[in-house]
Amino acid sequence: MDSLTGKIALVFPGQGSQFVGMGQALYEASAAARRVFDQADEVLGFSLSSLCFHGPEDELEDTINAQPAILTVSIAALEALKERLAEAGHKIDPTVVAGHSLGQFSALVAADVIDFPSGLQLVRERGRLMKEAGEASPGGMAAVIGLDAETLAAVCDDAADGSIITVANDNCPGQTVISGEIAALLRAMEIAKARGAKRVARLGISIASHSPLMARASSGLGDILGRLPLSAPRIPVVANVTATAMLSVDDVRQELAHHVERPVNWTRSVAEMVNGGATTFIEVGPGQVLSGLIRRINRDVTTLSLTDLGLPGEQRRS
Repeated sequence: MDSLTGKIALVFPGQGSQFVGMGQALYEASAAARRVFDQADEVLGFSLSSLCFHGPEDELEDTINAQPAILTVSIAALEALKERLAEAGHKIDPTVVAGHSLGQFSALVAADVIDFPSGLQLVRERGRLMKEAGEASPGGMAAVIGLDAETLAAVCDDAADGSIITVANDNCPGQTVISGEIAALLRAMEIAKARGAKRVARLGISIASHSPLMARASSGLGDILGRLPLSAPRIPVVANVTATAMLSVDDVRQELAHHVERPVNWTRSVAEMVNGGATTFIEVGPGQVLSGLIRRINRDVTTLSLTDLGLPGEQRRS
């Protein structure tokens, strides 16, 4: 495993990375991955594994299912990676972990802040609460390519007109997601185009994640988290909101208290990991979206996929 050199960061993808068929190759190739899927089915009381492998797509896309499904595939991939490395006489020893939005919960499981069954139940509830918040306060999201975050923040201010619209995800330089009420979102999309955005695309989601429209979900999650036992991170976990390392239980609780209504600062999060010495980033979970973002943020680091490390590759079905 010559590629596993330098200081390693594990990164975990968020919602939108799901696809029918995800995890099936891992399940078939790895006993460790099978144990994770079987545990997920038992904890949730239905066959999440079958939903991941066979769909139907509309059920997998539903946020109440997509969130536990992505967490499960990500942790199955992590366990399969550990198993594969152990077989070759190696082990993975990350310096830091992080996840994009939902992926932050995978990172917390990887850092032993919460165990997998608790994390699974937590994100299932997160999905339910976000779905309910979206039904009570409908909204949407759009990706904007070619404008910097500061310009886009001004676009949102000008488009608001008393409504809610905000920068939700600063994914990498020139790629940002905005989120909010439909009318304000549509206004912001038009203003962004007028101010030079190369591309503006409405996302296929009826929930305004990482905006104040998620306040109701945030409150419900806060109640659950208040009762959930947490452990101090075994590995530093870089937070989405502050883009700094969480080192204590208090750090984690403060980050998660308003996680669904505040922005994901992924550009700053990656910069924080690089500044801390990370030189190799391994994306653990379905897809390779984060690897592409990381390469746009810093061209000097190495990004590795699961297939680079000897695990079976996965393809979205057409």
